[in-house]
Amino acid sequence: MIARGTTRVINATAPIRICDLGGWTDTWFAEQGLVFNIGVYPYAEVQIRVSHGRGEDGGRITINAENFGDRYVIHRLPIEYDKHPLIEACVDIMELPTDLSFEVNLYSNAPAGCSTGTSAAVSVALLGALDLLTPGRRMTPHEVASMAHRVETEKLGLQCGIQDQLCSAYGGICFIEMHQYPHASVSQVQVPNSVWWELERRLALVFVGKSHSSSEVHGKVIANFERQGADKSALAPLRSAARDGKNALYSGDFDGLGRAMAANTDAQRALHPALVSAEADSIIALAKEHGAVGWKVNGAGGEGGSVTLLFGPESERKRAFIAGLAPLNPAFQSIPIYLSRFGLRQWEGV
Repeated sequence: MIARGTTRVINATAPIRICDLGGWTDTWFAEQGLVFNIGVYPYAEVQIRVSHGRGEDGGRITINAENFGDRYVIHRLPIEYDKHPLIEACVDIMELPTDLSFEVNLYSNAPAGCSTGTSAAVSVALLGALDLLTPGRRMTPHEVASMAHRVETEKLGLQCGIQDQLCSAYGGICFIEMHQYPHASVSQVQVPNSVWWELERRLALVFVGKSHSSSEVHGKVIANFERQGADKSALAPLRSAARDGKNALYSGDFDGLGRAMAANTDAQRALHPALVSAEADSIIALAKEHGAVGWKVNGAGGEGGSVTLLFGPESERKRAFIAGLAPLNPAFQSIPIYLSRFGLRQWEGV
């Protein structure tokens, strides 16, 4: 219980994900899938200030979407999904105490539309924070991920795989086995510190400078797979890339991991040539000139978004690549990343 006149502060963070080998196989039309992905910072963060009665703005729920400069009050129930539907749907799906007011602040350093599961990280962090406010029960990270997926598919009616939410909830390096959509098991790939540190040193993330969004191309790919009796053999190389990437990392074989990344990108291109954009190709070409051994167009691919790159052992070649991005295209942006040992973190401030 919260005494009148006092305020609780609830915090939660969740990592984004990169290098999602096996993406597209974590969908309803794939039915079964394998995904290898890596949770990284910058993370999404949520802070909720909780007090009795209505807030200063006269509403029970105030949303501050810091990245967008949007602050607004939800006045009516049922909640309308009009300004930031993902945030509003997350609030709507939770059974929050009716005698409290909430000021919800959300922020992420990852650019919007970066194809790194930022929206999933936001929803996992928000649901995780709100979960601390529901008396009598607590959700596991897996349950939070499942609810975040339901928000997108059931509340918002979107096409959505399961991997982004699971990686944000679990963190670390994940191997996801989807035995029947949307049910999956998650195994964290445990490697020695020397492999972890070397992987972190070799990885780079480049944002192409414009947001990724679902497109006509994605619709065509999905339509091909959802037809009665559709040939889904094109998904097999994606599953193989996930398995090969996992096995290579367990062996400390960075060249093998790089080959799995490149094979996955080739398999994306085979689904539809436009899934690997001209901007992504130019980034990959520059990375190859500087000794990259692997490249993965993040997410489903297409226009916008980002590319994960795995470089060879010479750190100076990775730095030379980053220095060469702006001359290649001023919009290209290197995003510093750090591997996340943790997934969803929730705590009450002091």
